Amino acid sequence: MLRQRLLEKRKQQAKSDTSRGALLMRGRLYTWVAGVNKTRKEQNKAPITHIAGFWSMPDEPELQPLLYKWADEGMQVSLPSVLGPDQALQFKCWDPEGEMKTGAFGIQEPDTTVEAPAPDLVLVPTLGFTRQGDRVGYGKGYYDRTLAALREQNHHFLTVGLAWACGDLSAEEYTPQDHDFQLDAVLTDKGWAKPAPTV
Repeated sequence: MLRQRLLEKRKQQAKSDTSRGALLMRGRLYTWVAGVNKTRKEQNKAPITHIAGFWSMPDEPELQPLLYKWADEGMQVSLPSVLGPDQALQFKCWDPEGEMKTGAFGIQEPDTTVEAPAPDLVLVPTLGFTRQGDRVGYGKGYYDRTLAALREQNHHFLTVGLAWACGDLSAEEYTPQDHDFQLDAVLTDKGWAKPAPTV
């Protein structure tokens, strides 16, 4: 099964490689957001001010240090909360000084009922990917439902999948399903697998 193979590939990575890779990913992501906001400011367009991140699990690229940096710089950061099966995720406002709780699947989330406004940028945990932005997640469909719901609100937002390079599906016979949401960009420890938009 594809998903199981991808999970095994991810587990086999050396800790030193993933630590360095996550550091590079955070740097590239921070630089990209800053660049987009600079360009948008020059063009009198609304900047990215609200980022929907995620609290990385042990085998995922560590995102937390960047979330703290963005929050310290005045960005609104939110984290996903699972409401129930077959429902979209709810993004909750994250306060670095606030309490956290263990939610569904053992994932940390803000211990608050305050729902965040619609995000300008959604960072999506990604297990497998194509160079066109197709994503393989963990099989529950939460992000596909969530991103589709955001799109139905006619709210403009960008999506960036964060994945390890070993999740590249180029050598696999993979066909996305009709309900799969195609990401705007995919960032790996080796660089941008699908280049991010510049504005």
